Amino acid sequence: MSELPRVHLSKSAPDAYQTLAAFSKAVGGIANDSGIDARLKELVQIHVSQLNGCAYCVRVHAERAAKAGITVDTIAQLPVWRESGVFSDRERAGLELAEAFTFIHEEGVSDEVYNRVGGILSETEYVGLSWILVSINAFNRVAIAGRYSVPPRDDLAGEDHDAASGAAW
Repeated sequence: MSELPRVHLSKSAPDAYQTLAAFSKAVGGIANDSGIDARLKELVQIHVSQLNGCAYCVRVHAERAAKAGITVDTIAQLPVWRESGVFSDRERAGLELAEAFTFIHEEGVSDEVYNRVGGILSETEYVGLSWILVSINAFNRVAIAGRYSVPPRDDLAGEDHDAASGAAW
């Protein structure tokens, strides 16, 4: 893979990025109103970002997860959530739905997944979580396409202002 810099979409078309950020804020409101807590919100966003291979968004949401009280151990268990005992049934439902949305091109959200998740989450929670998954998948694509930098460091200083401030996602 080339190490040459890529077009930074958020800087090259700030109006589009600001619209995506505004969409994300609206999604955050829907998620909050539907009862999606910070823990579930961050767990699914980290997992989607891992599945998509978006190191930038993994960093952003791991930082937010830590602020929400999620431990490193729990974050480390995300790739093996089916085998791990650290997640609640509600979180497992969210992680399963996250995978369905991330790999939606394979079979959509199957009836099996929809029914299993719907047996745990209310319709309102399903809607709120679904919009989070649409949003994070969109941000992953922006960051991956632009190969947003993820240098070694302990904070987000110098990263995209919206991401660093928590204004997007």
